[in-house]
Amino acid sequence: MSEGELLQIEKARTLNLEESVYFEIIRNKTASLLASSCAAGVFSTSADEAITEKLSRFGESVGIAFQIKDDLFDYGDEKTGKPSGNDLKEKKLTLPLIYTLNTVSKSLRRELIYIIKNQNRDPEKIRYVIGQVVEAGGIRYATEKMNAYRDEALKILYEFEDSKVRAALEELVRFTTDRKF
Repeated sequence: MSEGELLQIEKARTLNLEESVYFEIIRNKTASLLASSCAAGVFSTSADEAITEKLSRFGESVGIAFQIKDDLFDYGDEKTGKPSGNDLKEKKLTLPLIYTLNTVSKSLRRELIYIIKNQNRDPEKIRYVIGQVVEAGGIRYATEKMNAYRDEALKILYEFEDSKVRAALEELVRFTTDRKF
């Protein structure tokens, strides 16, 4: 988790636009926490390495979906408890923004990067960046990725027989991506 945080700090300085770096950061942070929690729980009761690996992958997928959902809150106007534009103010490159910066024209990309680096405390400029992310399809793209990780977690879960435990875990997965806060 510390490595993920350090990588995030380093990449925030340079505004690295690579999606693979974004996923490395969240795998090392949120996803690793959930993956190790799932693995430890199942191994402590079964000592089955194959099931432990499967549940570790499940936890990683849920963790990635959770983090993408958290990042999407930065672009919404719902009352989530997370101030809109907060990640932009902190120069955190989230998936919706990375997608946008990699798909818009060079001139718009330069303008958006300038705002994030130099005008990230101006609420009007932050609203402008959020509007550009929405218009460029960054929210749609990130939502699709989040749902793909949700579906991967459910696919792993459905490899287990139907039970109250599986139903509870499925509810957790769906809450992760459907939550409003």
